Amino acid sequence: MPRDSVTAISPSEAKVLFADLASAKALVLAVSGGPDSTALMVLAARWRKAMRKGPDLIAITVDHGLRAEARREARDVARLAKDLGLSHRTLRWRGDKPKAGIPQAAREARYRLLAQAARRAGASHILTAHTRDDQAETVLIRMSRGSGITGLAAMQRIAGTPGHDAVLLVRPFLDIAKLRLIATLKKSNVAFADDPTNRDAAFTRARLRGLMPHLASEGLDAARLALLARRAGRADAALEQIVEIVWHGLVTAGPGRSLSFDAGALARTPDEILLRLLGRAIGAVGIEGPVQLAKLEALAEALRAMLGSGIRWRRTLAGALVTLQNGLLCVETAPPRRPGHGVLARNALTKAAGKRAKPVKSR
Repeated sequence: MPRDSVTAISPSEAKVLFADLASAKALVLAVSGGPDSTALMVLAARWRKAMRKGPDLIAITVDHGLRAEARREARDVARLAKDLGLSHRTLRWRGDKPKAGIPQAAREARYRLLAQAARRAGASHILTAHTRDDQAETVLIRMSRGSGITGLAAMQRIAGTPGHDAVLLVRPFLDIAKLRLIATLKKSNVAFADDPTNRDAAFTRARLRGLMPHLASEGLDAARLALLARRAGRADAALEQIVEIVWHGLVTAGPGRSLSFDAGALARTPDEILLRLLGRAIGAVGIEGPVQLAKLEALAEALRAMLGSGIRWRRTLAGALVTLQNGLLCVETAPPRRPGHGVLARNALTKAAGKRAKPVKSR
């Protein structure tokens, strides 16, 4: 975006950004002290003030305990919140930190603490300051991992809070460039913090962020990547509607936690629909968490080869047992594994292999 075209967010624009939240009882604002979240707090406070009567706004800063500067930044946020007439709390991620996977663990801790704060405050929504730039980086990350259509749709404006779906997560700035938020703060002479980890090449997002100027020179700028996410999201929503229709036409609920499908009808469904039907069924009865896309694809491919063969076939995935027999595909909760069964089996195989092994002479 050319710098001469960067404008601050106007009061009328802010009104539109927050309009669908006007009837909420209370809103939690996730404010780290960086430019994006500071702008979120400033603009939300102005929006509520203009309404004269609106949702209670509670600014929450999560101190992950990973940087010495974090406590000072939290105090700065608390002072600004007080000046804006907002309540503020600092929540700390306590306990031992993992040696690997810090960004993911910190993210999970942040959402857990924010969701707890929202429930205590009676807030229906948590607002975060993800921008169009963040959306573009997320698309690049998903592309690098070979994500499908759902993954390429990246972040949505409104979604369930990760791990805490009862509280909605809202990203009002998802179509706003980061530079516009910085311009808004500069125009109002509001200071903000700079987190050096945002430029730390040890993290994937920071490395991809460093590539953005080069990609933009080839036309693959944040706006284009965000456009890709919107189009992928549109296709994903359409596919989900089709799956919903097909699901109600094909699925039969069985005894306990079991679902069954007519195998002949499944054989006629396109691959993407079959994949989503399987994923939905396994997600409904499985007991081992989300299904990995690559594993689901392998299962669907194996099933496709068996449909119409008349051969009995079965597989387990994510705590679900998938069985094909007598013209029906049945998906049910897998029986619990015997404690230590896998270890005992491996030990038996190792012992047997040791008996068969011949000595190898040194060379």
